Amino acid sequence: MPLLLIISSFLAGLLICNAVPHLAAGLRGEAFPTPFAKPGGVGLSAPLVNVVWGWINLFLGLAIMPRLVLFSPVMPLFNTLWLSFALGFLLAGVYLARHFGRVRPSAP
Repeated sequence: MPLLLIISSFLAGLLICNAVPHLAAGLRGEAFPTPFAKPGGVGLSAPLVNVVWGWINLFLGLAIMPRLVLFSPVMPLFNTLWLSFALGFLLAGVYLARHFGRVRPSAP
């Protein structure tokens, strides 16, 4: 399997995972940190900024995800591209949860 497909699946997982909290916060009308806030990634951005940033992440993630990943006849757990995507999603989720858990004072 070409390394470029594995890397693009991993990056797609990172981008799509990053889209989730921004879209969720923006669609709920909540401020949430984005790279455009002051300071970047720590300060809060408006809900609209989060929706746009989340959409950009989702769009780019889906755009770089190889079609093979979406329409593979192989079970996802046995497909290297799916595993690469899942790992990218998991690593982004762990990083974002830890980062925003420190940034947001209301986190448990």
